[in-house]
Amino acid sequence: MLLTYWQIFISHFIPGIVGYGGGPAAIPLVENEVVGRYGWMTVQEFSEVLALANSLPGPINTKMAGYVGYEVGGIIGAFIAIFATVAPSLIILIILLNLLNKFKHSPKVKRITLFVRPVIAILLGYMAWRFFFESYEGIGLLHTVIIALASYLLIERIKINPAFVILGAFLYGGLLL
Repeated sequence: MLLTYWQIFISHFIPGIVGYGGGPAAIPLVENEVVGRYGWMTVQEFSEVLALANSLPGPINTKMAGYVGYEVGGIIGAFIAIFATVAPSLIILIILLNLLNKFKHSPKVKRITLFVRPVIAILLGYMAWRFFFESYEGIGLLHTVIIALASYLLIERIKINPAFVILGAFLYGGLLL
């Protein structure tokens, strides 16, 4: 069984390393490991898992890894597969954060962050504007203003957790729109 756990780990870790670009880039690599190399599933079964993973919210690779890991190695296999899927990003993130922490007092790093902050602010502003415009086109000005104003008041003035505000907007849209 230990060999099976190692195979589960390798079958999801390697696509996580070489599958640069997220789920769409890594799916064929995972399929090659799961179907081609280890024969844990047929192509048909893998396509059904892919369809199921696509229908659920969240990153596609972690959902597929959980399913494949569970099918092959039970709960421990699911945990190993999910960990192996996120481990490459986790390792790179830890390395980059350590580098950033090591050089945080460097004038070059400070200059880079000075340039990055406005870019992020502009991108977030553009995204918010696009969401507002698409909402306005989809549900009309009145509902858009009601949801935006209520969200602002609930989050900024009353200090309600944004998750509850999102849930409330979801219910408002479901019941009234």
